[in-house]
Amino acid sequence: MSGQKIAIVTGAGTGVGRAAALALMKAGYAVVLTGRRKEMLDAVAKEGAAAGGKTLVVPTDIADPAAIKALFAKTREAFGRLDVLFNNAGIGAPAMPLEDLPFEKWKAVVDTNLTGPFLCTQEAFRIMKNQTPRGGRIINNGSISAHTPRPQSVAYTSTKHAITGLTKQTALDGRPFDICCGQIDIGNAATPLTERMVQGAGVMQPDGSMKVEARMDADHVGNAVVYMAGLPLDTNVLFMTVMANQMPFLGRG
Repeated sequence: MSGQKIAIVTGAGTGVGRAAALALMKAGYAVVLTGRRKEMLDAVAKEGAAAGGKTLVVPTDIADPAAIKALFAKTREAFGRLDVLFNNAGIGAPAMPLEDLPFEKWKAVVDTNLTGPFLCTQEAFRIMKNQTPRGGRIINNGSISAHTPRPQSVAYTSTKHAITGLTKQTALDGRPFDICCGQIDIGNAATPLTERMVQGAGVMQPDGSMKVEARMDADHVGNAVVYMAGLPLDTNVLFMTVMANQMPFLGRG
């Protein structure tokens, strides 16, 4: 345990969270795996252990404030410190006209995508400010939706734009305590959530047409998270965009 760095990855059971957790383990981190589905977290832990990784599985609903407090308490009890938090867990709402989105769907997305990362950040600050050596790093999953919306995605887009504000404020307020914060904005990583982009006619474009979109291996995102996490605390990547090169994000039309 001596000298080993400790990371928490939320939403670690699938997709980007899984890729980041495995990449961090490969880089020598002990990783606390958290998400709502224990069986998925156990599968990631087993895969990591086969490669020599050390994990702690803590099933957690990031929309539940009490569960978040328990997650960080268990991390501190098990490892005594926290070096990296990857605020990755997130959900979307069904695509529909803005005026038809039910309040309950809006609130569920806000609770998971914005309030959850804020509460995780609070708990991380409480540990990082008071540990020795002091400090740590928080990485937020912003998504390309933090820059540019997709049609009929008001809840997801609003929360991801808000994550940018959380990232900037966290980076500023963390400076006196050697706490860095950066944001990784991801475009079309090949995960179960993006399967719809390559099925049938694809996904809706801003002009109302449908298009199949290019995707990239999620492992590239995991490697980018490891790069950000491994920087010394006098250096910060404030924003990084990792995207499928052929996806329709840059340009017009």
